[in-house]
Amino acid sequence: MNRLQSSPYNWGQQNVRQVMFTVQLAATPALFVHAYFFGIGIFIQMLIALTVALSAEAAMLYLRNKPIKPYLTDWSIILTALDIVFCLPPTSPWWIVASAVLFAVILAKHVFGGLGYNIFNPAMAGYAFVLISFPAVMTVWHLPNALIANPLDAWQTVQLIFTSTLPDSINIDALTGATPLEATRTGLLNEQTLSSIFNHEVIFQGGQLANSSFWMNISFLLGGLFLLYRGVIRWQMPVGFLLAMTLLASMFHEINPERYASLSFHLFSGATMLAAFFIITDPVTGSTTPSGRLYFGLGAGVLVYVIRTWGGYADAVAFAVLLMNMLAPWIDAMTVPRVYGHGIASKPHEH
Repeated sequence: MNRLQSSPYNWGQQNVRQVMFTVQLAATPALFVHAYFFGIGIFIQMLIALTVALSAEAAMLYLRNKPIKPYLTDWSIILTALDIVFCLPPTSPWWIVASAVLFAVILAKHVFGGLGYNIFNPAMAGYAFVLISFPAVMTVWHLPNALIANPLDAWQTVQLIFTSTLPDSINIDALTGATPLEATRTGLLNEQTLSSIFNHEVIFQGGQLANSSFWMNISFLLGGLFLLYRGVIRWQMPVGFLLAMTLLASMFHEINPERYASLSFHLFSGATMLAAFFIITDPVTGSTTPSGRLYFGLGAGVLVYVIRTWGGYADAVAFAVLLMNMLAPWIDAMTVPRVYGHGIASKPHEH
């Protein structure tokens, strides 16, 4: 019997595992750029996150009487762990990583029914949980190695993550500091340094590029373009997100350049490109209609800029995404395309 091959019967060649693998492949350059600037801490945290995530996923599937192997091998849980680790300070204690992952897997994912049924992006829910619960740890970042006189070796990094201790010869205050976004928000930078960051001048020290945030965002941008090329994500969300950031940052910087950061600062600081191409494009928790995706991206971009500029948290990606996740069903309901050949349905009282 001949089978129909055209839409709506042909659903494409990519399954969940292939999509997740492609997304992880696109994020791999950023993983190594991160390690170049901050050391091997991210690989240790990734190992912790994967161990906890796979264990929690298997336990929840067992308790819910679901088949374990198909869900563990679809690679979605690996992507959740990777997204969380990218958002955490590079030498966060192991229990911070474990807490974020457990919250993401158990409460943000399985309580709502598992993959495909969760309302909130699990990675952003887990990150927001530890950010609110442990602000003192989460708002202080390990400095790029180029800015540290004696960077940590592999064993010292393991000690710091698992025991929060270092040799007496190493002062933790010499290894950590506020991110540019946090320093800008709290006014910790002097006028000259602030001007350099706002105009996004590249900082060199000892012949090594120290502007880690810039190159991290560039690597996510390149990975995102790869995902667009492969058709894994749609263009509307990234374009809407970056368009909103561009318009607001340009407008306020033009009004008062001494108070508001430049466009390049906002685009290439914090988790901007990670959010634009890897976070808000989650097909489960975002909008699904063509115009709805654009509105979703625009809303997320506006919220990130507003919270960054006037809110209590320097990088607002997690909160912006979670707020837009709540609005996604409403956005979809308001932007359902009209079925070809049918008029707009009349209201009940018009009959």
